[in-house]
Amino acid sequence: MYKNVYPRNKYLDKIRPFYHSDIIKVITGIRRCGKSFILKGIINELLDNGVPQSQIIYLPLDKRGYKDIKTPEQLEKRIESLLGEEQTYFLFIDEVQNVRGFESVVQAYAEEGYSVFLSGSNSYLLSDEISTKLTGRYLNFETYPLDFAEYLEMKKFFGKNINGDIYSEFDEYILNGGFPKTLEFDDVATRQVYTRGIISEIFEKDVKTRKRISNVPVYERVQSFILNNYASPFSLNGLLECLEKEGYKCKPSTVRGYIGDLLKGKIIYECNRFDLKSRKSIKREQKYYLADLAIYFATNTDNRLSYGPSLENIVYLYLASRDYQTSIGRIGNLECDFIVRKINGDYAYIQVAYSLHGGDEASTRKIKEREYRPFRDIKDGYPRYIVSLDRHLDQQEGVHHINAIDLFLGKEKI
Repeated sequence: MYKNVYPRNKYLDKIRPFYHSDIIKVITGIRRCGKSFILKGIINELLDNGVPQSQIIYLPLDKRGYKDIKTPEQLEKRIESLLGEEQTYFLFIDEVQNVRGFESVVQAYAEEGYSVFLSGSNSYLLSDEISTKLTGRYLNFETYPLDFAEYLEMKKFFGKNINGDIYSEFDEYILNGGFPKTLEFDDVATRQVYTRGIISEIFEKDVKTRKRISNVPVYERVQSFILNNYASPFSLNGLLECLEKEGYKCKPSTVRGYIGDLLKGKIIYECNRFDLKSRKSIKREQKYYLADLAIYFATNTDNRLSYGPSLENIVYLYLASRDYQTSIGRIGNLECDFIVRKINGDYAYIQVAYSLHGGDEASTRKIKEREYRPFRDIKDGYPRYIVSLDRHLDQQEGVHHINAIDLFLGKEKI
């Protein structure tokens, strides 16, 4: 039994139906988002439900005593050394990408009826490679850093102080982010040092060691551009022009490749545009959202909160972590922040704004017109939402106005 493991039920609920299945369970996400503790949470649940410790095999391949396991033969030999007379086993392999060619080994054990759980820190193998070798034999569970509800629950779990003003606590969450280990540190500066270390680790282990970067300064400039323009419409030409002004000359394909590296490292997520009139997804008209806002604040000297893009980014992660298909909406010449398709096939339309209230009556009218106007051209009957940090809600034109914190804490739903 693993002690002091906060159970992330948001993900355990998704994986739980497959605990006893021979389908391989793959848990992916940005480094340090808590995948190892999800594996430990599953082990704790199995033990609580009466599964004997002798049926559970856990191999953390990045820890002392396991780092020498580098080949499929060494992996199989270690697993075999841990087997007894049990008929069924639960096999957990953490940081499985440390063994090149692991697929044949884990597939063989799954075919023998073992319940196999894998975690990995990048998607080079856990999408491109594994999908060709384990077709139809695995399920991927994407995980993210702590959302705001988990952040509060984990603070409570470890006896940390929670601010009585939930809005101040939310501000702290935006700055500190949701990497679980940051909760061990009590000041923002230390947390940001830790987050910068995560970004450096991703670059060193998930990018440089798996793909030769031809021009590191350009890669770093592309990374900086994307991180500093999160939740904003992206233009490849705009980025290329910016690079050229700074003295960097490179091909569009090179820049796209570097953006692909950021996506594969799970630092950013891409959200494409969907045109409601043509009912088509428009490639190369997208926005990029950060896996965690702490990535932005840790890599910039400016810690002033910009609620508009910050709130939009958190709403995107809220939707993505609940497996909604999410797009940026185009409605004629207007834009809707998000069009989402739920698991049951229903759609919903979402605008995100810091507040619908300006400094005076004229400003308030202008803001409300901007946020409500895109909905007026939507002719179907699917629900429409405005998500903001307003405490006093404004219900008009059949649009549901939701307080963002109430949404994140589960008091409201989309």
